[in-house]
Amino acid sequence: MNCVQLKSGKEESLKRFHPWVFSGAIARINGNPEEGEVVEIYTSQREFIAKGHWQIGSIAVRVLTFRQDEAIDADFWRRRLQTAYDMRRSIGICQRPDNNTYRLVHGEGDNLPGLVIDIYGRTAVMQAHSAGMHLVRMTIAEALLEVMGHCIDNIYYKSETTLPFKADLYPENGFLKGGSTDNVALEYGLKFHIDWLKGQKTGFFVDQRENRSLLERYAAGRSVLNMFCYTGGFSVYAMRGGATLVHSVDSSAKAIELTNQNVRLNFADDTRHAAYAEDAFKYLDRMGDQYDLIILDPPAFAKHRDALRNALQGYRKLNVKAFEKIKPGGILFTFSCSQAVSKENFRTAVFTAAAMSGRSVRILHQLTQPADHPVSIYHPEGEYLKGLVLYVE
Repeated sequence: MNCVQLKSGKEESLKRFHPWVFSGAIARINGNPEEGEVVEIYTSQREFIAKGHWQIGSIAVRVLTFRQDEAIDADFWRRRLQTAYDMRRSIGICQRPDNNTYRLVHGEGDNLPGLVIDIYGRTAVMQAHSAGMHLVRMTIAEALLEVMGHCIDNIYYKSETTLPFKADLYPENGFLKGGSTDNVALEYGLKFHIDWLKGQKTGFFVDQRENRSLLERYAAGRSVLNMFCYTGGFSVYAMRGGATLVHSVDSSAKAIELTNQNVRLNFADDTRHAAYAEDAFKYLDRMGDQYDLIILDPPAFAKHRDALRNALQGYRKLNVKAFEKIKPGGILFTFSCSQAVSKENFRTAVFTAAAMSGRSVRILHQLTQPADHPVSIYHPEGEYLKGLVLYVE
């Protein structure tokens, strides 16, 4: 097996079980590993410390195991998937009559860096973010059926836009196992069309499930604006919660079409809802003060740290407009899904926006991703979703 040797002192993060090896930490490479191949990692003193998938880029190795005697074979994938499934069962998020939508594998949070698997009814949608996971996709699919064959019939692979483009992998989206046109899933008793063929991520934003449920508790009697609505998840929960009016806004006409489909799926032609394909900032500029519950859930403003400054300016600008327009006594749900933006960065941006608006604002809740998107205690970077629920006087 090919191996890499670290520079002196660069093994400290691995001793704390952090699952990444950066290219700058490597002193030499023994052999000629192909991208996606499993390599062993040794300290400067030539002591084994871990093994994982080799890749080109700043993250050179994604660690799969810290045990030298643990083979990366079919049984390895089955054990890791079984552990992930057992955890979801233990927290009560799967095998329940009102919910068949959840994340089964969340990358580093499930000790499977570079792999995401979401469950939508009888279909699992698998997404690889590393060449290594792409190359073993069929082995993982077989292991997934072993673990969850009683729960799923189909495995759809959706990695055309998530794999590193320099790897020359040419992935194709499609079913690895089974095949189904039934794309309606159930989340806490509400039905949603899941667009795993062309939709963002795996077809739905599973990570906002608990935050949508929280919003439902605040919706009764309120006029709701759902900005960046995508598939309309927050809108549908607001309607079930008793909102008097719900407006959904997204720059994508496809997203508006999906939102309207999901509203009809649950509430037929309920006249409380209307959707608009329009730029968020333009809509906020022209809207009046008719809303007393606003959701701001924009796409990631910062894909990497180089974009952090512009991202924070974007969050400030967006939140200032919401603070200025929301009715007195209104509630603002505001989020960042940018991993490069820390909780402190995001809070500072929102606090600055509140001060700029001159409104009196109180924090009701501080939000994050749900339990089926776990964060490894050794990999705090995995906490990417930040949210605040604010009361605006």
